[in-house]
Amino acid sequence: MSPTDTALAERLDALLPQTQCEQCGYHGCRPYAEAMARGEADVNQCPPGGAEGIAALAAVLECEPKPLNPEHGVEKPRTLARVIEADCIGCTKCIQVCPVDAIIGAAKRMHTVIADRCTGCELCVPACPVDCIALDPMPAAQIDQAHADAARRHFQAREARLARERAEREAQLAARKAAMHAAKPKEGSSSISRSAVMEAIARAKAKREGKG
Repeated sequence: MSPTDTALAERLDALLPQTQCEQCGYHGCRPYAEAMARGEADVNQCPPGGAEGIAALAAVLECEPKPLNPEHGVEKPRTLARVIEADCIGCTKCIQVCPVDAIIGAAKRMHTVIADRCTGCELCVPACPVDCIALDPMPAAQIDQAHADAARRHFQAREARLARERAEREAQLAARKAAMHAAKPKEGSSSISRSAVMEAIARAKAKREGKG
């Protein structure tokens, strides 16, 4: 992106609710902001931002506000996820999809949502195989800029961690492949070895015949 587009993306991202819900069609709020800055996405693709958010984005882009595109969802009150403890099987699927690391727990043990960190993205709901996640109304005090900024930081930290883990896995795989390649006999080495064995057998046979 050009410096101008990057600066514009920063302004647009600051206006987004930072739910990281992907309803806009992009992997998080920042990619959506960058797409708008490049002219590749419209201002009416963020259901959590609603009409007020669309108006704010349109003002920055100096265009007319549009009704929310129904292909991306509907405007509705923000919610918080809550794990129904009695039904949780500890599969970790909700943890794997939470974009801000708001769900904690270990495999085969009960999980818990950190309410103050939850953005209400609802990505954990379809991921749960036993339907043990409920959605409660989000407190009005949690719908503010401070929580949005915190959600952005949590999302960025998670993305950075996942990138490190992918790099480590790729490095380990490359190291294993290199080790296997190094251990593999060089071309022609097996035939030389067989030849040496045959020569040794022939010498032993000739020695026995000579003694006979």
